[in-house]
Amino acid sequence: MMTPKLWLFVLLAPVAAACTHAQAKATPEMPPLEMPSPPPRDFQPTEVEAPQPVPLATEPARNPPERLRPAAPAAKPDAPKAEPPKVETPPPTEPPRVVDEPKPLTTLQTTPANAEGDVERGIRASLQRATTDLNRIDYRILNADARTQYDMAKRFVRQAEENIRTKNLLLAKTVAEKAATIAAQLAGR
Repeated sequence: MMTPKLWLFVLLAPVAAACTHAQAKATPEMPPLEMPSPPPRDFQPTEVEAPQPVPLATEPARNPPERLRPAAPAAKPDAPKAEPPKVETPPPTEPPRVVDEPKPLTTLQTTPANAEGDVERGIRASLQRATTDLNRIDYRILNADARTQYDMAKRFVRQAEENIRTKNLLLAKTVAEKAATIAAQLAGR
């Protein structure tokens, strides 16, 4: 059996050995790095001598061109002046404006009309799966994150039904698939 002094010696021996060997190694004194001197700077003068004003060019005198109209024959004093015949033009009348009634908006169909029923049946099947899965879940035992996902799946179901009513089948399909995916994950499938 060991005595307390021997125990103390056994425990402190490695510590004492470590202290005797651990010494900070001094790095040789290095002279500081010499910084090169900055290159000489060439300064360009910023003041530019203003150019001397140039006098305006004199404009040549304007002489209107001679009219090249044939000389009018001299009127006979005995002949009365003939007046040109007056042509009466009726004032322009505007046609009555017909107000077009706004046409009802047409829906853009990305699904062919003959395949529309098949797509809608597929969407309704996804909604049915999502609703069935959501009805099997007890909302009270869900944690906060799971409740958020549950509420989101319910909103997706409502949005898909609304998009089916407005015949936006592409968006309805996307939203219904999201609702079915979230509901399946919450139900533990």
